[in-house]
Amino acid sequence: MKPKKNRSFKTKLWMIVLLLPVTVTIYILGIIGWQELQKIPESINFLKQDSTMDVPKEYITIYQDAEEVYGVPWTLLAAHHRIETKFSTMEPLLSPVGAEGHMQFMPCTFVGWSHPSCGGLGQGDIPEEDKVNPAIIKEYGGYGVDANEDGKADPFDLEDAIFSAANYLAAGGAADGEIEKAIFNYNHSDQYVEDVLHFYNLYESQLEGIQAASTK
Repeated sequence: MKPKKNRSFKTKLWMIVLLLPVTVTIYILGIIGWQELQKIPESINFLKQDSTMDVPKEYITIYQDAEEVYGVPWTLLAAHHRIETKFSTMEPLLSPVGAEGHMQFMPCTFVGWSHPSCGGLGQGDIPEEDKVNPAIIKEYGGYGVDANEDGKADPFDLEDAIFSAANYLAAGGAADGEIEKAIFNYNHSDQYVEDVLHFYNLYESQLEGIQAASTK
């Protein structure tokens, strides 16, 4: 009978040896998993903070002035500004495909698609001095606006850029309530429309709070 007892003991010992790494692994994964679960609320708060990103109060007056001229909701302008350059915090204000300035205009949209060099994606081959020349922009049917009346319509000037965006969105239907159509016209992407609408609706829902904060 003793040999049987020895075999039984050895079998149990081998089972312990074999199962020990598995048990330790499960225990470690359990600890890691719990720690990661504890981080989820913090991560959600971070994403929420990044996604809601307060509208800089110093910009609100510019948005509202542009709304008064073009009839485009200022919250829509804020939403575009948020999506395009995170309220001008992205550097440089120049995209890989050539979109320029605070509101990311392609040169041909800003100056006018009837410019002889315009085609394709709209980068064109427009002399720098012509890009900001209101007379040239008028000649070629562009949307660039000299909002601060300094003689230049400059996409890298915040006020000019926002008024130009309002001009473009108004032409796309935003002033007549065709918000989604205007957003799509600004950037032909369904995801872009969804993203801008998200912030537009968010800012609309927080309208009173945003306006109250801007007066402090």
